[in-house]
Amino acid sequence: MPLFILAETSAGYGLFKAADKKLLESDNLTDRLSTIDKIVKEIKLKEFAKFDSAASAVEEATGLIEGKVTPKLANLLNEFKDEKKVTLAVAESKLGSSILKGLPHLNIKPISDSTTTDLFRAIRQHFSDLVPGMLPENFQEMSLGLSHSLSRHKLKFSPDKVDVMVVHAVAMLDNLDKDLNLFAMRVKEWYGWHFPELAKILPDNLSYARVVVTLGMRTNSKDADLSEILPHEIETAVKAAADISMGTEITEEDLENIKLLAERVISLSQYRKELSDYIENRMKALAPNTVELVGPLVGARLIAHTGSMMSLAKSAGSTIQLLGAEKALFRALKTKHSTPKYGLIYHASLVGQASGPNKGKIARQLAAKLALGIRTDALAEFPEDADDETRAEVGIRGRAKIENTLRILEGKVLSKGVAVNPNGVALGAPAKWDIKEARKYNADADGVSASAAPKRPLIEEVDQEMAELEVSDKKKSKKKSKEAPVTISKEDYARYAEKAGLSVSKFTKKFEKGLIKINADGSVEVISKKEAKEATENGAAESKSSKRKHEAEAEEKPKKKKKKSDKE
Repeated sequence: MPLFILAETSAGYGLFKAADKKLLESDNLTDRLSTIDKIVKEIKLKEFAKFDSAASAVEEATGLIEGKVTPKLANLLNEFKDEKKVTLAVAESKLGSSILKGLPHLNIKPISDSTTTDLFRAIRQHFSDLVPGMLPENFQEMSLGLSHSLSRHKLKFSPDKVDVMVVHAVAMLDNLDKDLNLFAMRVKEWYGWHFPELAKILPDNLSYARVVVTLGMRTNSKDADLSEILPHEIETAVKAAADISMGTEITEEDLENIKLLAERVISLSQYRKELSDYIENRMKALAPNTVELVGPLVGARLIAHTGSMMSLAKSAGSTIQLLGAEKALFRALKTKHSTPKYGLIYHASLVGQASGPNKGKIARQLAAKLALGIRTDALAEFPEDADDETRAEVGIRGRAKIENTLRILEGKVLSKGVAVNPNGVALGAPAKWDIKEARKYNADADGVSASAAPKRPLIEEVDQEMAELEVSDKKKSKKKSKEAPVTISKEDYARYAEKAGLSVSKFTKKFEKGLIKINADGSVEVISKKEAKEATENGAAESKSSKRKHEAEAEEKPKKKKKKSDKE
C-alpha cells in the first residue's frame, strides 16, 4: 500500500509520494529527513495544485480550517481512483475524517497522528526546494498575504461579531455608573456648602445637577424658573429652603466650577440613557428569547461574562444559574458549606418577584428555560420575514410557564382558569360585601353613680374560716382562667395571622401547639418552643410547691390543737 503525503500551503496543495511505504514506522525518521538531499531521496512531488487567486486561497484555507473537502482538493485526490489502496498522511485530523466521509468511492486510508509531525515539519522547511519554480521570497509573501486576508475574512464574517458590541456596551455602562455616582456625590458635597438643604429635598442626582445649573446662587431663587425641572410642590419647597438656608457664601468663580461639573453629570446621564436604549435594541435583535426571559441588561451581562453568545449557548442550565457566583461556589465547596443558588440571574425580574424560600426554585427553573432560549437565539435560523413574536416564541412560552409556577408557589390567584390555592384545591367564589351597621353606644356599660352604690363600713369583722375559703376560691378561679384555652373563630384566624406576620396554615399549627399567645388587648405574641417548654416546667414546679405548702399546713393545725388541750 503506497504512502502519499498531502501538504496544504499558502500557494496551493502539494501531493508527495514516499519512496518507502514504511517510512512513518521507522525509528530514525528524524535522521532520514535531516537534510534536503535526504528528503529528496525519501519523498518526491507527484502533483502541485496552485491557487488561482488570493480569494480562492482564502476560500480553500477556510474550508480546511472547518475540516471540509473543497472541490479543488477533491479533484486532486481523484487521481487515486485507479489505486486499490492508498495511505494518505494529512496534517489535520478533521480533514482526514472528512475525506473518509466525503470521498467513500476512493480507497484512501488517512493518517493524522504524532508520527507525521516530523515529516510535515521537514516538508514546510524545504518546500521551496521540493517544488520546482517556487522561490523562498515568493512563498513568504504568499503566506503573509494569505494570513492577512484570512484574518480580515474572519472579522468580516464572524458570527460572534455582534456579541462584541454588546460586551463593550455593557462594560461601558458599568464604568458610566461608577463615574456618575462619583461626580454626582462630588457636586452634592461641593454645592452643599452653599445650599445644604437642597440635598434632602432632591435625592435624585440628575434633578440636583439641573437645579444647580439653573439656580446658581441661592439668592436667585425668587427669579429662577424651575417649573421645567421640578413639580410645583418641590419647586416651592426649594425656594422656601433657599430663603432660610444656613449655607456659606461662595464666589462666582467657585460657582462656575461647580456648574461645569454639574453639566458633566447631566451630559453623562443623557449618554447613559442612550447607551441603555442601544443595548436594549441590540439585544432584542440579537437574542429575543433571552430578553423575554431575563431582560436586556441581565442577558447582556451574561453574554459579557461568558465572552460570547456561543459560549453561553454551550453552557448547561446549572452553569447559567451560577454565572457570576464562581468565587462563592468554590469557597463553599472548599469549606463544605451550602453552595449559592444564583449568580447574575438573581437580578432578573422573575427571581425578584419570588419570596425568599422560592427564589432558588425560580432561579433554577429560569436558568433551564434560559439555556433553551439562548440556544435558539444562537443556532436557530428563521426566515427574513419572520416577526418578533415568532423569533421569541420559546422565551414567551418559558416565561408564561415560570410565571404560572411562581403564582402557585406564592399562593396568588392564577391569571387563567380556575383560582387554585397552594394545596391545589379550587377556591370558592368571594363572599358578597355588605355594609354592616355600626355599633351603638352601650349606656348600660357606664359606671354606677356614687349615690346608688351601697356604702361599706371602713372596718369590717370577717370570719377567719370564711376569709380562707374566699381566698382559696379566688385562687382556684385564677387557675381555671389561666388553664382555660382561648378559643378563636375561623373568621378571626386570617386577622390574627396577618398581625403575627404568618400564613394562615402556619398560624393554626402554632396556635394548636400553644406557641402563640393572644393577649386581652388583641395583640399576638409568637412564643418559641424553648420559652413554651420553660413555662410548662415553671408551672409544674409551682403546682408542686403549692401542694407541699398545703400538706405542711394541714399537718401543723392538729399539732397546735393538741398543745392547747394539754395546757388546759
